[in-house]
Amino acid sequence: MAKKSKGINAGKKLEKRRSVFKWYNKKYKQKKGGLAHKSNPLGKSSQAKGIVLEKVQLEAKQPNSAMRKCVRVQLIKNGKQVTAFCPGDGATKLIDEHDEVMIECIGGKMGRAKGDIPGVRWCVRKVNDQSLNALLKGKVEKARK
Repeated sequence: MAKKSKGINAGKKLEKRRSVFKWYNKKYKQKKGGLAHKSNPLGKSSQAKGIVLEKVQLEAKQPNSAMRKCVRVQLIKNGKQVTAFCPGDGATKLIDEHDEVMIECIGGKMGRAKGDIPGVRWCVRKVNDQSLNALLKGKVEKARK
């Protein structure tokens, strides 16, 4: 590898060198290439609406042996299908097929799955414009759509 330029008129060469070596940085490449947003079903937004296609149960990773309750959702904005986790005890009983749900990122490291649910990166926040948390606590009743 060549040494860095030194001296009074070395600024231009150092600037050019820096612009080349920036592309070896993974985070810089992702940011400039927009790869994270292209591969993300939600795009640049933090939340998205979708229609529930089916209820599914996923087996948790080792050493846990639970069946995690999830739903398959088709996003309205682009038609992509994702699996979203339903947080709370008995949350899947409140969600029916063809309901409109709002999903958001679960918040795992670097956009990956969180906890012991394999491949699930989103969780349900609202059902038919009613907060899932309020529905679980019994503060509001489920709206008819």
